[in-house]
Amino acid sequence: MAAILLVEDDDSVRTFTARALTIDGHTVELAEDGDIGLAKLTERAGAYDLVLSDIRMPAMDGIAMATEMAKDFPDLKILLMTGYAEQRERAREVTQIIVDVVQKPFTLAQIRAAVAKALAA
Repeated sequence: MAAILLVEDDDSVRTFTARALTIDGHTVELAEDGDIGLAKLTERAGAYDLVLSDIRMPAMDGIAMATEMAKDFPDLKILLMTGYAEQRERAREVTQIIVDVVQKPFTLAQIRAAVAKALAA
């Protein structure tokens, strides 16, 4: 199965999403913010099959993080999530480096399907 870096600042969403992905047998590493996610990716030399990240986070948002990640790891699959329409619009700036944007709130089945689709892309 896949190695996934999950970057989400909300504890409940992070826990729910990690559980959903481990059900499918994925290995999930967690980060609470974009700067932590970027550090973990760099530490592991990009050794993730997918980065799943919220867009709106306090220190470094998901779009800034994705942009930085793509500089060193251009083939990395990045899937963003948001519950805000304006953040979804901002994600259009990075469509060339992300797979898609998942709308929050999502169900267990929806996030599992979105991750499966992103991994297959």
